[in-house]
Amino acid sequence: MTHSYRQPGVVLTDRRFTVPLDHDDPAGETIELYAREVVASDKAGRAQQDLPWLLYLQGGPGFGANRFVGRQAWLGRALREYRVLLLDQRGTGASTPANRQTLPLRGGPAAQADYLTRFRADSVVRDCEAIRPAVTGGGPWTVLGQSFGGFCAVSYLSTAPEGLSAALITGGLPSLQAHADDVYRAAYPRIERKVAAHYARYPQDVERARRVADHLLTREVTLPGGYRLTAEAFQSLGILLGGGEGSHRLHYLLEDAFVRTPQGSELSDAFREEVQGLLSYAGHPLYALVHEAIYGQDHRPTAWAAERVRAEFPRFDAAKTLAGDGPLMFTGETIHPWMFDCDPALRPLRETADLLAARTDWTPLYDPERLASNEVPVAAAVYHDDMYVDTAHSLATARAIRGLRTWVTDEFEHDGVRAGGPRVLDRLLSLARDEV
Repeated sequence: MTHSYRQPGVVLTDRRFTVPLDHDDPAGETIELYAREVVASDKAGRAQQDLPWLLYLQGGPGFGANRFVGRQAWLGRALREYRVLLLDQRGTGASTPANRQTLPLRGGPAAQADYLTRFRADSVVRDCEAIRPAVTGGGPWTVLGQSFGGFCAVSYLSTAPEGLSAALITGGLPSLQAHADDVYRAAYPRIERKVAAHYARYPQDVERARRVADHLLTREVTLPGGYRLTAEAFQSLGILLGGGEGSHRLHYLLEDAFVRTPQGSELSDAFREEVQGLLSYAGHPLYALVHEAIYGQDHRPTAWAAERVRAEFPRFDAAKTLAGDGPLMFTGETIHPWMFDCDPALRPLRETADLLAARTDWTPLYDPERLASNEVPVAAAVYHDDMYVDTAHSLATARAIRGLRTWVTDEFEHDGVRAGGPRVLDRLLSLARDEV
């Protein structure tokens, strides 16, 4: 059953689909997918076949599709010519959830880890192909992939290009063959550059960040939701620095970190409350659980790659930094074992995460030979010095996909499709249509 309703300028329809948990076992267990269909109000009366479809794949992994109100961000531009499907990828949003509350239904950690191996880009693509006939009547659609959604789009081009009329990718061209170690070995220098740029913009934050880290190294601090805030957890707020407004958000957070109390200076309730929201994975646990697994494909374990590789960059060690007078290094889009000790939403899943990190049976996500003979129009926005996705890796992949056209820009950060909205989508559509 579908339900339609209105928001300013749009008609929305809730759609639900049943797909196999394992597409290699179509008669086996099933899960549910949720998607929101969006069409402009003035086009809502037109037959579905009169408007081409655009499928949006959110970044992550682990995030449901954007909950837009009306024609926000890029959606308004898309609705001028498309009927849009905002898909909550498996395990996210209103699709069958995968979190600390539901995963025990699978059994113990080993069964949970087995289950989660089916939540990577290859399974997302097969979900899309399973629901496409019911949505489009069998015709191909255009896919817009942001970040991890772009990884899924490249996997789509590798395995089912017949389902695509075009692929538009923003900040999401993955390395086709890099191991997780390679990904993070390239990431830490980028993160360091972003931190240096932040301190150049806000030099007063050097002392503020050191003060917070020193406080956390000498005291136990628990946030309102039960998150244990350590110096390493504080450093992980550097994930903000990959977004267009992230440096400013971090600055405002740091300037009000402390309050004077009868017991001396303490981290303020306001600071603790905001940090809790920034660090908790309660709303997107898959991001932590399968983040490194999205790079696994060469029969090597990911083995907590971000944590291991971090040891090669001693400047990120908070205790060593505070022993001297250097600036504290924040970290970025990296997942670490200690997160499963600090975060109540992840604590019950620590053994599951360890088992995923140890797996060696990862299958390939991309087909370089098929991509080299690609015939689907593809356009990709590559953000200069993107903190989340390595620019050099992205450009190497762009060269490996036949016909792919890139727009390399420093006008936006990784969240450019949100910040730049209509302009980013318009540029990608023009590139895919060979209009520029």
